[in-house]
Amino acid sequence: MSKDISIGLLGLGVVGSGVIKIVEDHQEELVHQLGRGVKVEKVLVRDIEKARQVDIDHSLLTTNCEDVLQNPNIDVVVEVMGGVDVARNYILEALQAKKHVVTANKDLIALHGPELEETARLNGCDLLYEASVGGGIPLLRGLSDGLVSDRIQQVMGIVNGTTNYILTKMDQEGQSYEDALQKAQELGFAEADPTADVDGLDAARKMVILARLSFFTNVELEDVEVEGISNVSLSDIEYGKKLNLTMKLIGFANRHNNQIEVSVQPTFLSNNHPLAAVNDEYNAVYVNGEAVGETMFYGPGAGSLPTATAVMSDVVEALKNMLLGVNGKKFVKPRFQKELTPADKRFSQYYLRLHVKDEIGAFASISELFNQLGISFERILQTPASKGFAEIVVVTHKTSFENFQNAMKKLDELQVIDTIESYFRVEGDA
Repeated sequence: MSKDISIGLLGLGVVGSGVIKIVEDHQEELVHQLGRGVKVEKVLVRDIEKARQVDIDHSLLTTNCEDVLQNPNIDVVVEVMGGVDVARNYILEALQAKKHVVTANKDLIALHGPELEETARLNGCDLLYEASVGGGIPLLRGLSDGLVSDRIQQVMGIVNGTTNYILTKMDQEGQSYEDALQKAQELGFAEADPTADVDGLDAARKMVILARLSFFTNVELEDVEVEGISNVSLSDIEYGKKLNLTMKLIGFANRHNNQIEVSVQPTFLSNNHPLAAVNDEYNAVYVNGEAVGETMFYGPGAGSLPTATAVMSDVVEALKNMLLGVNGKKFVKPRFQKELTPADKRFSQYYLRLHVKDEIGAFASISELFNQLGISFERILQTPASKGFAEIVVVTHKTSFENFQNAMKKLDELQVIDTIESYFRVEGDA
């Protein structure tokens, strides 16, 4: 092994530039940890002449992937290029060439993680992906190492900074969804095409990874029920304030009797829930373990240096494993057959907003319908009638998702209902 340990990068965007900066600026810390230096050997880019966010010797840049993947001097390949198919092929080639791989690619790990882990295991290599969830938060290592002896019952959290920023602006400044999204794009928190963020797909991919790590079962993206934030209105957020509730896009991974539920949905949190106070682009994940009880991980969910810090923590782990001769030993092995929780076993409170005809007995007929299904109301708000209609907001006591869905179907058939404006899950004591 050479005196310095060499890494190769696939990609030199925001995160790749951060990795270069950390390698250069934290060399003393790396030498202290590893007993030797770390150097960047080669970096795959699309255009060598492009202006960069970081100063780098052009001789290190290449447009030929083989200069990284088959380079005999490179010990660890760091994939920070994004995308799925090309990145998957590069990582498979790197692993087959007996190179350890660190990636920040949550899309890839969510879709192809088990295949890549098996390839790494067969080749005695490390495959590490701390930066794929939670940016700079040491979340995956916390679950897989820190809580490894516990049985995780629930993981719920804010795992998308873009949507959290938008909802914070709507909540605190009264901005419309469209204005808050535009501001997020101007600040670089949201992409030009924000679909993956605002429709909940980015969060869903992260929840797949968290559920696999927490529950030792092969959760796939199609197992996740996903709803984004584009239908969240300022009216709902204002009603939420009156009810001491805060709107967040929450990813859920729950286990009960080895049945699991994984979902992403706009959710009203009680103001005393720890996640309710997590604002702007920050992420936080709340973990409930059978032995440890409640813990929470909090920090920046994205950004060049926070994400690069997580990438470099994986690089250091792979290099430490090399020095100890124990690479390729740590993998998430499925232990349980996947069994999804049926709708009649998933319990929650619900917020519901209705436009109702201003008629005598209108609310009584709604109340009777819910009573027949065994659903009771914890809170009720009603606005004065205007133009023949009143707006009613209720928060139910806990009921099953199946029961609540049945109530929605029956409500739709009631003559006194003009429109079902919105409904959301409620967590915490409303």
